[in-house]
Amino acid sequence: MVTRRLREHIEVCRDLYALEGEIEAAGRALAKAIANGGKILFLGCGGSAAMAQHLAAELVVRFRENRRPLPGVAVTDPAVLTAAANDFGWEQALARPVLALAGPGDAVLAMSTSGESPAVLEAARAALKVGALLVALTGAGPNTLASLARHAVLVPSRDTARVQEMHLLVGHIWCEMMEDSCGR
Repeated sequence: MVTRRLREHIEVCRDLYALEGEIEAAGRALAKAIANGGKILFLGCGGSAAMAQHLAAELVVRFRENRRPLPGVAVTDPAVLTAAANDFGWEQALARPVLALAGPGDAVLAMSTSGESPAVLEAARAALKVGALLVALTGAGPNTLASLARHAVLVPSRDTARVQEMHLLVGHIWCEMMEDSCGR
């Protein structure tokens, strides 16, 4: 089983080469948002929420270099999410903080392995409503989240574990790009 899983990981990673142009364009757009005084909001559900926290920490604290903190916010506060879910329904739980925190000049990085998570889709629509740049990380498409985003990287797999592994890789590439261009 181990060899099979390692091969699957390597094959999906190899398939990402075909998305190199979109990965780079999205990374440049995220870096530009920060360079122009904006912030990056990260969001997702489940494992993608954990990844949102991880990537936000890479910006605020450091990725590779000791440098100034960069503005990254994970939209994953349990009190906010549960209050929003209780008062407005789970589908609005991520949208409420996006409406509160994002605006023109900011970017929202929405992650969903299926690209169909109702809470993530509502947050994506909220980002568009407030004029933020929407960047999506999803699994194989087509899917709704990717169709809403200005930039979308659709990992060519439907296996949740492989998709999330590639989301972390792409997220780290973007963190490095933001650190290199904005961290000084």
